[in-house]
Amino acid sequence: MASDQNNQKPHDLLSELLKKELDAVDKLIYERMISEYAPRIPEIASHLINAGGKKLRPLLTLASAKMCGYKGQYHIHLASIVEFIHTATLLHDDVVDESKKRRGKPSANLLWDNKSSVLVGDYLFSRSFQLMVETGSLEVLNILANASATIAEGEVLQLTVSQDISTDEEIYLKVIRGKTAALFSAATQVGAVISGSEETIINALYEYGDALGVAFQIVDDLLDVAGDSKIIGKNNGDDFRERKLTLPFIKAISSCNQNEKDFWKRTIEKGDQTSEDFNTALKLMQKYEAIERTRLDALKWAKTAKNSLDAVPDNDIKVILTNLADYVVDRVK
Repeated sequence: MASDQNNQKPHDLLSELLKKELDAVDKLIYERMISEYAPRIPEIASHLINAGGKKLRPLLTLASAKMCGYKGQYHIHLASIVEFIHTATLLHDDVVDESKKRRGKPSANLLWDNKSSVLVGDYLFSRSFQLMVETGSLEVLNILANASATIAEGEVLQLTVSQDISTDEEIYLKVIRGKTAALFSAATQVGAVISGSEETIINALYEYGDALGVAFQIVDDLLDVAGDSKIIGKNNGDDFRERKLTLPFIKAISSCNQNEKDFWKRTIEKGDQTSEDFNTALKLMQKYEAIERTRLDALKWAKTAKNSLDAVPDNDIKVILTNLADYVVDRVK
C-alpha cells in the first residue's frame, strides 16, 4: 500500500482519505445550487464545478478539520462555502479577463454570456454567506467574509497595476496574496477554528494556507509561460496577451536595458502586440533567468508552508499536506 501511495499525487490521496466527506460536500453544493425560478444558475455553476477541478480548497478545509479532530457536521458547510466562493471568483475572473477556456473547456461566459456569468457568481457568493450563518460561528463568518473582501481587493489591485511595467514584486505579492492565497488560508484556518483548536494550531494552519496559496499562484503564472498547454488546459502566453504582469515578466523587466523596456512598454502598457512578441518575451525571460528565479521563489514559499506545520502534531494528513506543498512546485520542472 505504501508503494501505491508513493506514486499517487497528494491531492488524490486526500480525495481518497476524505471521500465520504467530499461526497457530502458535493451533495450539499448541488442542493444549494438549485434555483426554482432561474434554471440557468445550476446549469452554469455545474458546468464550472464539473469541469475537472481538483477541489483543492474544500479538501484543505476537510483535511484541516479532520487533523484537528473535529466530530461535528459543519466542516461540510465550510468546505462547500470555500468551493462556492472559489467558483464565484472564477466566473467573475473569466468575464474580466475575457477568457475563452477554463480547465481546458469553453468558459461559462463564452457558452452563455458575461451577464449570466456575473450574476451566477453573485448568486454563489450569496449562497456561501447563507451557509456561513448556518454554522452559528461568528468567528467563521468573520474569517470567510474577510477572505471574500480580500479576494475582491486583490482582483481590483491586479486590474489597476497589471499593465504598468513599473509594478514591482512587492505589489505582485499583494495581488496574489489577495486574489489566491486569501482563500487558501481561510480554507485551512476555518477547519481548525470549527474544531476548537488551540490558537497556535489555528495560526499554523493559516500560515500554511497562505504560503501554499502564494506558491500555487506563482507556479500557475510560471505554467502560463513555461508549461505544457495540453496539461494546463490553456494556451501558453495568455497572461502576456492579456497584458497581465506576472512574476516572470516583472523579474525580466527589472533587469532589462532601455531598449528592452521599450518592448515591454509597447506590448504590455500600450497593448501593441504582434504574433511574434510572446517569443521575444520568452527570450528576454530566459536571458535574465526570470523563469528559474521565479521557480526558486515558489520553492521558498513551499518551504515556508511546510515549516508552518511544525506546530501541528504528527499525523497522516500532516504528511500529505507537507507533500502537497512540494507537489505544487513540482508542477514546473
